[in-house]
Amino acid sequence: MNAQNDLIKLYSQKILALAAEIPHLDRLEAPMGTARKRSPLCGSTVTVDLDVADGRIVRFGQDVKACALGQAAASVVGTAILGRTRAEVETARDQLRAMLKDEGPAPSAPFEGLEVLLPARDYKNRHASIMLSLEATLDAFDAAEAAACA
Repeated sequence: MNAQNDLIKLYSQKILALAAEIPHLDRLEAPMGTARKRSPLCGSTVTVDLDVADGRIVRFGQDVKACALGQAAASVVGTAILGRTRAEVETARDQLRAMLKDEGPAPSAPFEGLEVLLPARDYKNRHASIMLSLEATLDAFDAAEAAACA
């Protein structure tokens, strides 16, 4: 029964609500940068398209095929992502990883909503899915910057 209670806690109403309302689910037409990340363990994927101006994300689209935890993470990221710099996204990624793997605190604003995923610490097989949105965003940011320099 303990495992059942843990699973119920993991898939809380808040996580499920976030998963149901992911912003920016439309792919962008002619984005400056695109990246697709896949979790080899569970097969979850996130594809991110974005445009960058003056070092900040000005357009963002994502295609999310992930478990509820990966979807919830993508929802929080999608809500906070516009106007962010690469450094801000890197910080959020590093803070989320530390929260999941090293008992670190939840990411700081504007990504503090990722705190809802604290119960996933004990489910290491879900960590990669939770990280996908931020990792794909960073790869897309790199692609956009490389295209701008080409």
